[in-house]
Amino acid sequence: MKLNTIIVEDEETSRDILRNYLKKYCPNIIVLGEAANVEEALVLIRNNQLDLVFLDVEMPYGNAFDLLDKVGDVDFETIFVTAYNHYAIDALNAHASYYLMKPISIDDLIKAVDYVTEIKVKENALQDQVLIPKTNSVNGKITIPQLDGFEILNTADILYCKADDNYTEIYLNNNKKKLVSKTLKYFEDALVNSSFARIHKSYLVNVNEVVKYVKGKGGRVVLSNGKEVMVSSSKKSAFLSYFK
Repeated sequence: MKLNTIIVEDEETSRDILRNYLKKYCPNIIVLGEAANVEEALVLIRNNQLDLVFLDVEMPYGNAFDLLDKVGDVDFETIFVTAYNHYAIDALNAHASYYLMKPISIDDLIKAVDYVTEIKVKENALQDQVLIPKTNSVNGKITIPQLDGFEILNTADILYCKADDNYTEIYLNNNKKKLVSKTLKYFEDALVNSSFARIHKSYLVNVNEVVKYVKGKGGRVVLSNGKEVMVSSSKKSAFLSYFK
């Protein structure tokens, strides 16, 4: 799959190296343009339909995060390229698909491009289609602890679970909510063999209740009750694998 790309990097030498590496080792990448600062990058982003942006963190008159704030909601993936590893957490919070350190490793670059390509292939296959999970509806049950014992829930009745510190909010398809004194990780483990996907640090969703996927920085899903839930970029590829 061909990926329309731009390179945002203030150092000309670094742009040349990345462009040449992409041409030689990543033939599916089409570089539509290059920018040396935030304003030039904004013009390229607004005038092109992009699949991927290679983004340096530190630039004149702003940085990568300023650029993403100005763009707003986007439907392209980002690969951060920087000489500073202390930006990793910020990049993750900005839904970066990959984080490359300078000097760029060719193997890491190929791995990053392959990862983004896999995501875009899955996204395009799902676009404008009714989402059909590979798994069948779950007919199992799960117990949730209560002060006077426990309650049994049909897992098929659970729309999604949301983390609330050391508690978990369980939302059911009858518009009811249960608050349980267990972490979201507890339910992720308990439902590991069911059709539930951890799509975000705060959300575990019933894949059978997903009716729509919307592309974006990390993307988001729409559940059968109309609830929209963000998808973390680090969870996106695994989540899309649930669908045909």
